[in-house]
Amino acid sequence: MYELARITGYRVSQDGTELKVFIPKVNLQESIISKQIRHCGMWLDDGRAISAEQRKKAYATIADISMHTGYLPEELKEWLKYLHISKIGCKYFSLSDCSVDTAREFINTILDCAIENGIILDDLGINRTDDINHYLYACIKNKKCAVCGKDGEIHHWDAIGMGNDRTEIDDSNHRKICLCRIHHTECHTVGNDAFEEKYKVYGMIVK
Repeated sequence: MYELARITGYRVSQDGTELKVFIPKVNLQESIISKQIRHCGMWLDDGRAISAEQRKKAYATIADISMHTGYLPEELKEWLKYLHISKIGCKYFSLSDCSVDTAREFINTILDCAIENGIILDDLGINRTDDINHYLYACIKNKKCAVCGKDGEIHHWDAIGMGNDRTEIDDSNHRKICLCRIHHTECHTVGNDAFEEKYKVYGMIVK
């Protein structure tokens, strides 16, 4: 379990530092009581290295891929790191102190892996990405719904127009998005503006 917390107070003594933290919109009471949780890991975000939000996205997505593949999360994390290194050509890195840019690129790689393999995430993919355009392009490329991750079809964000033959019109300058049948129908029903407001996804030009 990885949650993003905010430090709301602290006290320093000769024995160490006592922190008071707040986790918004999450109720952990049942887990803490039933599992008798008394310890937790912690990273301190100074704004220069990987952010706490990026780390949460990465670990949550690794956990989803782990559930789908059966690989242990730590084993899978290392495999995904080397997959990323082979794709990008970067040096080995740690999710504890890598740069913001390295974290963003790594999140792209693991989300690409999930999309390419049809892995349904425990959260909306748009909430996991750190690079929205990259995510939307990957959904179009792999024909996966940008909202739910299921098999999708291309929706022309910029309408082709009634009576025009889609097979003959050059739509390269039309914005597109990939949506499953359910979300495709919803987008047509409510309109692009309302759909974008609800799901934070939008059409993009793909050359």
